[in-house]
Amino acid sequence: MSVASFNSLVVQYGSFVALNSLSVEVPEGCTGLLGPNGAGKTTLLKTILGFVSPVNGSGSVLGHDIVAEGKLIRQKIGLMPEQDCHIPGMSAVMFVAYAGELAGMPKAQALRRAHEVLEYCGLGEARYRNVETYSTGMKQRVKFAQALVHGPQLLLLDEPTNGLDPRGRDEMLDLIRSVSHGKGLNVILSSHLLPDIERTCDQVMVLMKGKLRAQGLIKDLKKIANTPIDVELKETNDAFLPALVRAGAEVLTVKAPQFRIQTKGTIGEGIKLVAACAKEAGVQIRGIEEAQRSLEEIFLEAVSDGKPPTAIQAPPVLIEN
Repeated sequence: MSVASFNSLVVQYGSFVALNSLSVEVPEGCTGLLGPNGAGKTTLLKTILGFVSPVNGSGSVLGHDIVAEGKLIRQKIGLMPEQDCHIPGMSAVMFVAYAGELAGMPKAQALRRAHEVLEYCGLGEARYRNVETYSTGMKQRVKFAQALVHGPQLLLLDEPTNGLDPRGRDEMLDLIRSVSHGKGLNVILSSHLLPDIERTCDQVMVLMKGKLRAQGLIKDLKKIANTPIDVELKETNDAFLPALVRAGAEVLTVKAPQFRIQTKGTIGEGIKLVAACAKEAGVQIRGIEEAQRSLEEIFLEAVSDGKPPTAIQAPPVLIEN
């Protein structure tokens, strides 16, 4: 089941086309939204919220039409914007409770819920302080709390780790992981930081010039055709590579003591072959696993001109001597 669906969606700002005939199904779970500046990520979030209207195409979010039922959609969505959104002179608990009231909650319920989500976000002791006195990390967590206060079905996060130090970034990513995987909340995370996406999301969408260039589960997109094997030796010698060649294996890359090897048959058969070659050569294997591409490789391929819009090709292999 999808949380959002768009068909041939076109959104323009004057003559500039921000979303260009975009057709995509956003699945349940935690989805990363990737793309270079100007790719259409923020426009897509605004379209989901009903802040901008498409000039062509259609779409639905949580079963509601994006054009005709924008108010209903916004009541079911929590938004953590990239920019600061606090109101000077308000304490954190007042601000978060006010956000709950804006979403339609009764005042007493909004206040009670504000205390709960601030405690959950690690701001229980500082909830009565004015938000403008907070550090950057605390302000980000307040934004996260106000997005959660009304119990949304879908959470939109726009650069949630922006400006955070390593500790604050870890805390924010732990919160995102907690609500998406621990609480089962659907999340769309827009970020230019690939490690943030990889740490929190199960699937990813890559936009480029308003078009969908790649989509799928991260674990599936990382797979390489024909499933080569990455091997790391404790130390290598001159006998290992000839042993592999004699056994019928193809050595794709060499950066000793690390090797990428293509074998015939299953992964299990390939591992047995490599182990036998290592024994023959008198070398010790430190690590062996199915080879995968990095999320960075996936992203760069997807945004390169001339690539199919929703298919990711295996990268060229370079032999390093």
